[in-house]
Amino acid sequence: MERKVRVRFAPSPTGPLHIGGVRTALYNYLFARQHGGDMILRIEDTDSQRFVPGAEDYINEALAWLGIGIDEGVREGGNYGPYKQSERRDIYREHVKMLLDAGKAYMAFDTPAELEEARSKTPNFQYDASTRGAMRNSLSLPAEEVQRLLDAGEKYVVRFKIEPGRDVEVNDLIRGKVTINSSILDDKVLYKSADDLPTYHLANIVDDHLMEVSHVIRGEEWLPSAPLHVLLYEAFGWADTMPEFVHLPLLLKPDGKGKLSKRDGDRLGFPVFPLEWHDPKSGEVSSGYRERGYLPQAVVNFLALLGWNPGDDTEIMSMDELIAKFSLDHCSRSGAKFDFEKGKWFNHKYLQEISDDELAQMYKPVLKAHGVDASAYEDSYIARVVSLVKGRINFVSDLWEQSRFFFVEPESYDEKAVRKRWSAEMPGILTELIGVLEGLDDFSSAAAEPVVLGWIADKGYHLGNVMNAFRLTVVGECKGPHMFDITELLGCEETVRRIRLGIDRIK
Repeated sequence: MERKVRVRFAPSPTGPLHIGGVRTALYNYLFARQHGGDMILRIEDTDSQRFVPGAEDYINEALAWLGIGIDEGVREGGNYGPYKQSERRDIYREHVKMLLDAGKAYMAFDTPAELEEARSKTPNFQYDASTRGAMRNSLSLPAEEVQRLLDAGEKYVVRFKIEPGRDVEVNDLIRGKVTINSSILDDKVLYKSADDLPTYHLANIVDDHLMEVSHVIRGEEWLPSAPLHVLLYEAFGWADTMPEFVHLPLLLKPDGKGKLSKRDGDRLGFPVFPLEWHDPKSGEVSSGYRERGYLPQAVVNFLALLGWNPGDDTEIMSMDELIAKFSLDHCSRSGAKFDFEKGKWFNHKYLQEISDDELAQMYKPVLKAHGVDASAYEDSYIARVVSLVKGRINFVSDLWEQSRFFFVEPESYDEKAVRKRWSAEMPGILTELIGVLEGLDDFSSAAAEPVVLGWIADKGYHLGNVMNAFRLTVVGECKGPHMFDITELLGCEETVRRIRLGIDRIK
């Protein structure tokens, strides 16, 4: 019988969720939904020293904002909980005992000073079959001494006993078969008595097995740990239920070599976190995609194509379309450069799909931030403004720069345009233009344009100079949408008022 697809995203609450982790969560979600499976959110909080308050809530909020739905988790519940590793101590303790009783693991009492001494004496020291006999552990010490140490409350760790000289095969659904000899693996620590918690290696294997995870889809950085996890599955006798492994390619710096980091975002001016993060210890504020004005669907679409392709040239895809098209066969083995400019392009594309009315509502907080009372304008007016300039924006906040002249008169005039377009005769010409505009019965763009252009031609005036000077007085610079669309929206009275102001102010 074919196993039900069950995947898990298992972040640690040690800080904000990196955009690389978001992509891992997204791929897990797409894979699960395509196969009618379950998406589990498991919180790996066994590292008590690195726990950061607020990080778990941040993770949940980020996934919710992006539309990455969770079927089982701390908040959602489920039949395989608890879903927070710090609440599963009894389960891990039981499985540590299973390994110890089977001779697959052993207790080590080496102090940090003793380990440091071993490292100083032996270059590239690792705790393994060749060195464990010289260390203080339950394999090298008499049973009576081990018991004495335990009775005395000595701190210890439990290490996995790896037998050397064996080729361990990892079948990865992206990379194929990866073979590593067990001799290069050290006896990893699985449990620490000091805090009565397991390490990542034991907790993940136990949880993945008990939660019936069918596919472990995670970042490339975890590939070196895969052989150890294979051996642990075998040690527990769970080889037949081992999940499929999928190690995703890294997200790389936009320039140069190496993994994408927060420093790259700070250096090049783009976020590496989905939401803004306020560090509770340092007080540092790190920018987020949401607060920068990115739409969640644009971020999802952008991330999906970093390391995966649909098999054709399609770029714009909704979440449902991504689910339908997603396939591990089309995931790349090599890292994907993080092209943040492409992310802006996706946001631009998705903004164009939003209705003018909806975008107008999104624009209102921006207007307020610039001192404009949006309630003084009809919604239809703001929507019409949006319709004229939305093709020029990447973010909702860009609307202000592109359309502020619809709400406030120019406070200054572009000096370069003044030097190029404003002549001694221009005030007189624009005074004539005022008369033409005030004589119009129909001030719509379609009606006004031919009349004004006809007047310019009849007078023999320079079309470019007159129209740019006209735009300069109304807008403040020689840019913006079609001039007669602007004047139609402003109306005759406001248009004429601004021309008169321009004549008085521009020298």
